Amino acid sequence: MQKRSLMLLAAAIGLAASQASAADLPRKAPVYTPPPPPPITWTGCYLGANVGGVFSNRSADFGIGTISADNSGFAGGGQIGCDYQFAGSGWVIGFRNMFDGTSLNRGGTFINGAGDVVTVDFRNNWFDALTGRLGYAFAPGWLLYGQGGVVWAKNSVDVTINGFDFGGASRTRTGWTAGGGVEWMFTRGWSAFLEGNYYDFGSNTFSVTDTTASGVCPGNVCAFDAKQTAASVLVGLNYRWGWGKAPY
Repeated sequence: MQKRSLMLLAAAIGLAASQASAADLPRKAPVYTPPPPPPITWTGCYLGANVGGVFSNRSADFGIGTISADNSGFAGGGQIGCDYQFAGSGWVIGFRNMFDGTSLNRGGTFINGAGDVVTVDFRNNWFDALTGRLGYAFAPGWLLYGQGGVVWAKNSVDVTINGFDFGGASRTRTGWTAGGGVEWMFTRGWSAFLEGNYYDFGSNTFSVTDTTASGVCPGNVCAFDAKQTAASVLVGLNYRWGWGKAPY
């Protein structure tokens, strides 16, 4: 009986010792599961640059004749804006201001009934477009959008009649613009876009003074109505902040 009791006591001591040893062993850390990435959203603001081509049609009606010139050139500049994507929806609204310089420069010549040779040189120095836009995120990181608003342009003309320089006129013109494009958010904080825009500046009256007193224009003041329309195709890159957060 005593022997059996000693055996039970030894077994109990051995079990307690094995449990204590197991408790002293290092435990395996739980496997870390990273949280899912934040949902892609267009909510936020951006700053970027763009480059492309611009195509313009300009005309000047002097009453004694009309000059029309088609021209194409380089356009490039920058843009800044903000977007808001509605929670649980692909719809995006925003606004943007884009300023681009251009290389548009084209002249034209006509001869009136009196045999006067009239040459007009058109120049377009820059565009500044302030637009609102409405878009739809049709796939993660992809936005299809349309836009429209007001546009300003710095236009100038130089007039030469019968070889005499009549000087020029310069004016900042106001018109409207509409267009659209597609934008791709290719990595955190960066997006690229391709878009096309149309600009219409209507008709404005310009006048230049004939300092040579040639008598070609009544009162030595040549007045003319100038019209301009233009279109641009641009590619651009935007740096965005606020990317990756849940929509407000």
